[in-house]
Amino acid sequence: MANDEHSGASFQTWKYKHYFSLLETKEKNIVVSCRLCAGKKTLSTSKTSNSNLTKHLMKQHPSTKSVAAREPDAEHTVDPGEATVSSTEQEGPTPSKQPRLDFKSLPAFQYLSQERLHRLIAKYAVEDTLSISTVESAAFRESISKIPWRRAGPLPCRNIFSKYLENEYANMEVKLKRSVEELEYVSTTADLWTTHNKSFLGVTAHLINPHNMQRGKAALACRRFRGRHTYDSIASEIDNIHSSHGLSHKITATVTDNGSNFVKAFQVYKPHEDCEDNTDEVTFTNITDVLQRSGADDEDDMISLPPHKRCASHTLSLISCTDVDKWLLSTPETKNIYRNVTTKCAGLWNKESRSTVASEIVEDAIAKRLLVPCTTRWNSFYDALAWISEVPMVELNSISSKLQLKCISEREHHFLREYCAVMKPLTVALDILQGEDNCYYGTIIPTLKALMCKTLEMKNGLKILVRLPDVIVQAINSRFALVLKSEDTTLAAVTLQRFRLRWLCDQERKDRVKASLIAECRKQVLEQEQQPGKTPPTQRHSPGPTKEDKFFSFEEDEDNVTAEAEVADYLKSEATGTLNQFPMIKEIFLKHNAATPSSAPVERLFSLGNLTLRSEV
Repeated sequence: MANDEHSGASFQTWKYKHYFSLLETKEKNIVVSCRLCAGKKTLSTSKTSNSNLTKHLMKQHPSTKSVAAREPDAEHTVDPGEATVSSTEQEGPTPSKQPRLDFKSLPAFQYLSQERLHRLIAKYAVEDTLSISTVESAAFRESISKIPWRRAGPLPCRNIFSKYLENEYANMEVKLKRSVEELEYVSTTADLWTTHNKSFLGVTAHLINPHNMQRGKAALACRRFRGRHTYDSIASEIDNIHSSHGLSHKITATVTDNGSNFVKAFQVYKPHEDCEDNTDEVTFTNITDVLQRSGADDEDDMISLPPHKRCASHTLSLISCTDVDKWLLSTPETKNIYRNVTTKCAGLWNKESRSTVASEIVEDAIAKRLLVPCTTRWNSFYDALAWISEVPMVELNSISSKLQLKCISEREHHFLREYCAVMKPLTVALDILQGEDNCYYGTIIPTLKALMCKTLEMKNGLKILVRLPDVIVQAINSRFALVLKSEDTTLAAVTLQRFRLRWLCDQERKDRVKASLIAECRKQVLEQEQQPGKTPPTQRHSPGPTKEDKFFSFEEDEDNVTAEAEVADYLKSEATGTLNQFPMIKEIFLKHNAATPSSAPVERLFSLGNLTLRSEV
């Protein structure tokens, strides 16, 4: 088409002009419309060049075979839709300077290899939890046949596709184990889930990449759990999952809910501490008792679980569901009003969710539907109450009257507003602690401190629930007593760059935490110096001591000076990054913040359970 540029009326002499209609002429351009496009598609091109129109035909209509227009004296004018005869048969040889258009040729990158196609099919089936028999569906095979791919064989059948998925799963496990081998600190979450009279144990792994300080996660298992949910059975399964992935000696903590069976499992099978006894005392053992021991006892002795941490979100939910409800029902001035308002709200939820007529009445009155709470989530109960508290009294009572329910009084409506206002900080804390990608174990104490402060600030202006903020703070101090006093949790918080010592108000407390951080840095140096072949963190970014330095080495502890200097620089720094400039602080961060504050990740793993247990899957 390059020779058309030398023509004064390039479009008029173009042999493919019959695919377009000339609309208007502007200074150096012309405006045309494409006859092949649906609707009115207008294009602009130069008077001396048809390159824009040629590109449009190649990109938008690649399947249309090019047919040149007949000369004006021909008996028949070719319709753009009639693209059945090649241009060479209609108009003879093409001029030597006129390149031939080939719309059938496709770029090589559009063709998929068979391996790539199988990988895309597997991703589609797995992520959407489809049945494996989908690959044998006639409609699915017809759709796949339209994809340009290099055929090295037929499409996989159900049996071949099942084997392909098993191989991909095995490869994925190998890659996961290799990636974990390079890490020093890993944490896990575990939980049990029962549905359709079947129990499942789920375990997820969480880690921090030491190079970019980004969170990583993986699902280790979601396997069938048979038998009773006893502590020893749970311990055996968790230990087996950890061992199969080579994580037994790398896990800093396992996070579970407050279930008694999980708590007991980690108490009974906690790591054994090696006690060195230098005494030469001789002990005698009855050999008959040794021979009569069962094999089960020997297996129990081999089970060792990592340190246990309770889910902070589940503990906060217990405060809202148990402690707060207990206080509301035990206080005379709140007992009756709390029962009445929750009963009336439950009536609205039942009516609206079970009756289409009631749903239409609610939607006509307030232009939205009511939120119905979930029985297993306190957050949903709070959201449902907050939704009702925002509805004006007039509209709310109008809905209750039409549904033949008891109306909510003004005092009860005021009670709802106060309850939602006091409990609002707790819902925010729950959302923060249920995070996963950017949430670390050190978030717990600063979150609890902020929660208690903001809850006590709500006391001003309360008329009915004046004592509720104090009850919540007291429950937090009681249920999180060990966490608030834990040195590991404190170190996890202070090594988070977004917090450092900001969450501490008392200067004496700041000094103690700072001293604890310095002591932990010294401990890290000593531990790594005792490990052969491993460079202590204080020597990673500094040259080794010279001969004169070694000669003048006195009794002064250089590690103490280095640790204090690094902690001081870290606390003064305002930068946020990878902590590479603070190697000892980074090591403490990776160790104490590998765990997540809650077991929400493994619960999210179970959220797909109803999809995977469908009858057609």
